[in-house]
Amino acid sequence: MEIFMHNLEHAVMITVFVFIMMMFVDYVEVLTKGQLSRIIKGGRLRQYVTASFLGVLPGCLGSFMNVSFYVRGLISFGAITAGMIATSGDEAFVMLALFPKQAIMLFAILFVVAVVSAYFVDKAALFLKIKPCESCRFDPVHLEEECRCLSFKEIVEHLRRISLPRFLLLLTLIGALYGFLAGKIGPDEWGWEKITFIGLLSLAVYIVITVPEHYLEEHIWRHIAKQHLGKIFLWTFGALLIVHTGLEFWDLEGILENQKFIVLILSGLIGLIPESGPHLIFVMLFAKGLVPFSVLLTSSIVQDGHGILPLLSYSVKDSVLIKMFNLCIGLGLGIILFSFGL
Repeated sequence: MEIFMHNLEHAVMITVFVFIMMMFVDYVEVLTKGQLSRIIKGGRLRQYVTASFLGVLPGCLGSFMNVSFYVRGLISFGAITAGMIATSGDEAFVMLALFPKQAIMLFAILFVVAVVSAYFVDKAALFLKIKPCESCRFDPVHLEEECRCLSFKEIVEHLRRISLPRFLLLLTLIGALYGFLAGKIGPDEWGWEKITFIGLLSLAVYIVITVPEHYLEEHIWRHIAKQHLGKIFLWTFGALLIVHTGLEFWDLEGILENQKFIVLILSGLIGLIPESGPHLIFVMLFAKGLVPFSVLLTSSIVQDGHGILPLLSYSVKDSVLIKMFNLCIGLGLGIILFSFGL
């Protein structure tokens, strides 16, 4: 029970952090009215850099944008592959919560690897005769035309006629904020981590109170809260429980000490799964110091969270080819680093 409650507390803390960061990324995209998407098309280098930058952003929004660009013929096959190499999906938020310094270093490496790989993948794509669609017609991504977030009159109206989604979100966020302030969730001592969490929670409460009802229900409630939070919590809690239980009842460290190369291969193969979650196992193992950086890098290169799911509906062939390129690049680079003891 002690192990269960300990990991439950950490899973709640991580899930709250992930939710806030996902909401903030979406919020900024809407406030800027998708300006980034309007400047995407250009030379190949610009495509590589932009797709890799969008991919390396925490969460799946950047990957979804890359897929949208690809099916409209705005970026090359190498660029979309670069975007998938760079992305770590929702797990990026978890890594930022658990080991921020190493996570930032990992994201920088993924960005460089993605940009460089894009060039060679495009060369291979010419040989394989792979071309992005140039005449697909899809509705543009819906962005709010206006977000009046500083109108005191509208804030009062939101609270006076509060909807169920807004009430539940505020109840959850304010409850979490109280938990952090009272020391029931997160770090016991006041430090930069506790202050950061409290600051982010306060920002999240502000966003939920001020945004228009349509944005709240379509973006925050339906897309982020209902579609992502449950899976993030279950995968996080499950991964934490498995690793912690393994450390308590089995000589997991001793097993992994002699099987790290097999774990590296598995990290690449499991990364083929088009789903956020399985990668968390390797995130937790790295956070515990049980696997080297090469394992985390291999997993991060191959897996792409939910990013590739929209592309599957467009082209299964292209999706499979992207995954195969990522697997070869991830395992190749991972084995090289592993051979140097990294």
